[in-house]
Amino acid sequence: MSFNPYVPRPIDRPTPVPLADDTDLTTLDEAKIFAAPDDPAQWPAWRAQLTRWRADARQRLGDTGTHYDEISGDCFSICLAWLWDETLYDHERGVFTVEEFLDTAQRDFGGFDGVVLWHAYPVIGLDDRNQFDWYRDVPELPEVVRAFQERGVRVFVDYNPWDTGTRREPGSDAEEVAALAGKLGVDGVFLDTLKEGAGELRAALEAVRPGMVLEGESRVPLARIGDHAMSWAQWFADSDVPGVLRAKWFERRHVLHHTRRWHRDHLDELHSAWLNGVGVLVWESVFGVWVGWNERDRAVLRAMRRVQASHAAWLRAEEWVPLADHPGSGQVYASRWTHDGEPLWTVVNRGLDHDGAWLVTDARPGRRFVDLVTGAELTVTETGDGRVAVGGALPAGAIAAVVATGTTVDRHEPPGGDPSFPARAAVRVRAPWAPRTEPPAGLVAVEAGRRELVVRHRVRETGLYGETPYVDEWKPLPPRLHHTGTLHRTATMGRFAIAVDEVTHGQYAEFLRATGYRPVRPERFTAGQGRVDAPVTGVDLTDARAYAEWAGLRLPTEDEWQVAAEAGLLARREPLVWNLTESEHTDGRTRFVILKGGAAYQAEGSDWYFDGGPQPPEVSVKLLLTGAGLTRSDQIGFRVAADLAPASAPGEVTR
Repeated sequence: MSFNPYVPRPIDRPTPVPLADDTDLTTLDEAKIFAAPDDPAQWPAWRAQLTRWRADARQRLGDTGTHYDEISGDCFSICLAWLWDETLYDHERGVFTVEEFLDTAQRDFGGFDGVVLWHAYPVIGLDDRNQFDWYRDVPELPEVVRAFQERGVRVFVDYNPWDTGTRREPGSDAEEVAALAGKLGVDGVFLDTLKEGAGELRAALEAVRPGMVLEGESRVPLARIGDHAMSWAQWFADSDVPGVLRAKWFERRHVLHHTRRWHRDHLDELHSAWLNGVGVLVWESVFGVWVGWNERDRAVLRAMRRVQASHAAWLRAEEWVPLADHPGSGQVYASRWTHDGEPLWTVVNRGLDHDGAWLVTDARPGRRFVDLVTGAELTVTETGDGRVAVGGALPAGAIAAVVATGTTVDRHEPPGGDPSFPARAAVRVRAPWAPRTEPPAGLVAVEAGRRELVVRHRVRETGLYGETPYVDEWKPLPPRLHHTGTLHRTATMGRFAIAVDEVTHGQYAEFLRATGYRPVRPERFTAGQGRVDAPVTGVDLTDARAYAEWAGLRLPTEDEWQVAAEAGLLARREPLVWNLTESEHTDGRTRFVILKGGAAYQAEGSDWYFDGGPQPPEVSVKLLLTGAGLTRSDQIGFRVAADLAPASAPGEVTR
């Protein structure tokens, strides 16, 4: 491996700012963060160079900021949410639960300004449905969008430019994205894997509704800040002394969202966001893997949210002084924002517990200096020449927001809480018991015993079971990503029987005639409608279990399926389809199941697609379970199994 995944890559690191007056500053155009000098004596020259660069860059680009005039409201805190997250969708009832989702967000994070509903990756490529189908086939999605917006939350959809190997649309991607955004009534589009979506996509969106936001996944190019109102600050490493985000410095109304998806400690991102007047992206279930925020970080964000709500105009003000009014020693740093002549200082402690001055500023007779985060009045000490030192106790890692006021400020508990990772397990749903004394017709017996299994899987961001594939890593790249992983599993199983063949459409039609079964969500339910001898498809896990229960059987576990297949006991019908197994897991946020056997379909053109094609018995693939019938596919079927009594020894009666 040619890189260390636990340290920032060169592209992620802050960019030093030349301090000589005659230096060409165009080298700063594509920085992520402008690094700050360690020596406070150099900060005035550093700020002067940043100001010179900004004026020159805005003139070179002819930037007017008119795009930002079309956009109302602020969007500091964004949640990237799986559309079928168990806090957003009730899988048993088949309904969305937007109110419950937002109530939980308010309690945990102080609420969100926006939500990105990600929908297709990592299930896209299962069949020929394209990324737009995975949105369009949810009939109530426009109502879901409106439910968020009625609570003051802006909604964004996701565009995957790499989706070129599934069903093609008659129009261009830009046309389809714009049409979808217009139909759903969303506020903008997040650009997966892209820095920008200029040109055709910007024009298509403007034709539908002016002012829709484009947000790229990485560092936004300088020329695109003018028409991309938001951008990810993903894997941005700051300097030891807090630096300045280039895009925010260029356009004060531009909102970045700090995020490091695999990190379990977000204090660095929160500090940088606080000093730069920008936001964060909360992403607790990363493509089906739990990477939840700890309570301390949630508490810090809740405190930030209160000030962002009351002082948003300050955080987009033209008068912004980074590393302002430093007391001369220590690792307490502040940005000063001035709106209508009134200053606001956003403050962080990047060092140890501190008790002393946070900043030195002009005295303001008749006013008290107060921390809006806690509501506490601060200690003020005269330093001479009409200036005062303002501060008090500030624990390590803490934030503050200082104002000079003559009014009463509400008191709040200081942000705190457990900084450890809030682990949660992916718990396997208990398999039903389907006892038989002998294998039913069409099933073959497999003896009990302990098996040492080798399981192979493609290492994706989903993991395979409940594990987190990348912990505290920066951007995973090959060979850490998409290689073949190997797990060794010890499986102890009782005697069981498993069907030689998959259940057919004809057999499923018999079940439907006998029971009148109808699923809670009927979308894409085509079981029993195909060729009578073809494997049944158009079923989800609930549909398959209903058939098995009717037959007095169950689905095989993934281990049983593998043992039987490796013993040569399983046949495959045509066309080849994935087999569901009795392996449903949930961590309370994401549900998934393990598929075995492979399928005839295989999407080509991108490693981001779901696995396809025929697969040997040892290969397992994790499928995230969706709602509204979307898990049903013409590439997924199932077979059945039963629990058998132990085989009798000669002359012995089995009871």
